[in-house]
Amino acid sequence: MDRLLVMAASACFLVAIIRTLLAMRARVFTPGIFSFIAIACGFLLQTAFLWIRGHAIGRCPITNLFEVFVFLAWSIVLTYMVVGPAYRLSLMGAFTAPLVFVIQAFALLAPVDVRHQVRTPANSWLEFHASISMIAYGAFALACVAGLMYLLQERQLKTHQLHSMFRHLPPLHDLFAALTRLLWFGFVLYTAGLVSGFFTGQPLPLAKMIAAITVWLLYAAILQGRHLFRLPPRQVAVLCVVAFTAAVSVLWGINFVSQQIPA
Repeated sequence: MDRLLVMAASACFLVAIIRTLLAMRARVFTPGIFSFIAIACGFLLQTAFLWIRGHAIGRCPITNLFEVFVFLAWSIVLTYMVVGPAYRLSLMGAFTAPLVFVIQAFALLAPVDVRHQVRTPANSWLEFHASISMIAYGAFALACVAGLMYLLQERQLKTHQLHSMFRHLPPLHDLFAALTRLLWFGFVLYTAGLVSGFFTGQPLPLAKMIAAITVWLLYAAILQGRHLFRLPPRQVAVLCVVAFTAAVSVLWGINFVSQQIPA
């Protein structure tokens, strides 16, 4: 029954998407409060699912890929709700909702919600490692969204084909500053998650270690390129999109709960 909450949350994000598409079709785009409320309702439903599922299994609800993807979607919206208004990215919801909807739709449609039959005591270090790493993924996802917004605005400026939504995009300098902060925020959280994995007292599967370290090195390289080699903002924006796509593609390799340890 808790899956119904995820379905309802997905419906809220779909409503936000439809509203954006209708506004774009009418060529009069205004972010408004409607999309924000729809996303906020989706976030509350996601939170309710995580609370109910977590209470049922007696631990952080990331024991299978279904829960991992829902937690990832929740982390993205959490970062948007907290960080977005601080950077005045009023248009970010129009880009965030489709990403979250796709992630949750995949989780609902794919046969990945496999419940473990045996319950064991929760490992506090493992819980911290998994949850903080997933929240870092949420920050990386929002950096990807900011990168897409940067590329869209840059293209509109170059082609002089200004859509009505262009007026609601922040200046390129401010947008790139927000992107950089999101990268650092996610990188610090991901580093904390990576280090905490060595304190779980559990064996570390080689494949998961390689996948996790690869993601860490990828984002470290982007930050190094930005601050040491002065990569142009456009290249950093492109790399943010590529990095998040690559990180999500290996998410199953960073399945934070080992199959050898029943949940």
